[in-house]
Amino acid sequence: MILKHAADVPAEPMNKPGFSGMNACFLLTAGDGCPRYALRLMEIAPGGYCSFHRHKEEHEMFFFEGEGILKTDGEKEIRIRAGDALLLMPCEFHQIRNSGSGILKMICTVPLFAGKTGRETTPCE
Repeated sequence: MILKHAADVPAEPMNKPGFSGMNACFLLTAGDGCPRYALRLMEIAPGGYCSFHRHKEEHEMFFFEGEGILKTDGEKEIRIRAGDALLLMPCEFHQIRNSGSGILKMICTVPLFAGKTGRETTPCE
């Protein structure tokens, strides 16, 4: 068993191209001994966003604070807010933007593919 408090896991700025105002706390990863899934806490500042991207890993997300916009394939935009749960399928394009005045917080899980740690994803061909 592993028990951590989110406050004890440092937030890491997502400095990859296409990201702005987003931090990740990698709560539970392969480095902790997770065999199948990684658990991550993502925080997006007002006006912040992740890139419009896709990857082989599915995403399960739960938004527990704030509000934002989910951009999907075909440029469709969907409002998201605290209490929403989201499943993104493998290789489904997506972008999350914070459209509110406070921090947008979400829990995000990804499966651990062979050789992956849960801190990264696998590009779709």
